Amino acid sequence: MKVLNKELKTLNHSSQITNIARAILIKVMKFRRMVDSEEHKCPTDCNKCHAPHLNKVIRAVKSKQAISFVLPAFPGKSPNPSKVLGGLPDMAEKQALKFLNNLCEEIKNIYPPGARVIICSDGRVFSDVVGITEEDITNYQAEIEHIIKESELMAISTFNLDDVFTGVSFDYAREILLGKYGQSLDELKNKVKRGGNNSDVPSDKEAHRMYCGLTRFLVEDSMHPSQVKSKTSIQKECKIKAYQAIIRSNAWTDLIAEEFPDAIRLSIHPQICGSKKIGIQLLGTETWMTPWHGVAVKSGNSYMLMKHKEAKKLNTVLVSDENGRSSHFELVE
Repeated sequence: MKVLNKELKTLNHSSQITNIARAILIKVMKFRRMVDSEEHKCPTDCNKCHAPHLNKVIRAVKSKQAISFVLPAFPGKSPNPSKVLGGLPDMAEKQALKFLNNLCEEIKNIYPPGARVIICSDGRVFSDVVGITEEDITNYQAEIEHIIKESELMAISTFNLDDVFTGVSFDYAREILLGKYGQSLDELKNKVKRGGNNSDVPSDKEAHRMYCGLTRFLVEDSMHPSQVKSKTSIQKECKIKAYQAIIRSNAWTDLIAEEFPDAIRLSIHPQICGSKKIGIQLLGTETWMTPWHGVAVKSGNSYMLMKHKEAKKLNTVLVSDENGRSSHFELVE
């Protein structure tokens, strides 16, 4: 009888841990980004969506540790002034970082050890491909860390390529990264092609979505007033750069997985049901815009993201921060 009671107690404890783990995932998936075809038909408690992440959360809960999330994001501001206010983080980044920190605080309400998000900035990984200078990346990363410290975002930390390969040039650091984790260009092109031909393989579809999305962003970033190339030429160059950026990004993903094997992978990109990544909104509202490709526009007590040129067309005023730097726009009623 004592043995049976012990087994029942263990079973009950195990069930409680699983319930807590599922509640944490539901909390996160409330703010997830999904591909359009699945956005409205996949509930936040979907077993298939939970499956790739559940065991990691359960292990953390069992050991009473904070849940760790890794998010490759916040690479650096777009070089196109029609999209952003400048090269440094502004209110757009501040609101996104605060949202992520608040999400971790919400998790703490149902699981006292809480959660943490490690921002794995990928800007240094492909800065030379997307046209952001090394100096701008360095300054951007430093300002992100300043915002985290100044705003006391205790659940947020950073991890950059600079933290991995110290004492070497940035070019050599990228060379080491690709030498260890880089994939074949032909292999990637085949995946993208299969994904565009309605392949049933999720990784093929993801590769095709990522390629199209990156190409679009690269073209937009290149279409600034100071450039003199034709749109056709820019599009051709950006298609080549998109493949390079994806190879770099995938290499960075593999390195992050080794560095943080117990962490749950978040992504700024929308995901399909059952993906190994959880697509996450950065302001708590569904939008394709990211802070580094747009500006923050305040309306009442909330913020939205849009391109710089679009914000100027509205009845807005430009607001500066305490340092006199352009911060965001505010709608005037």
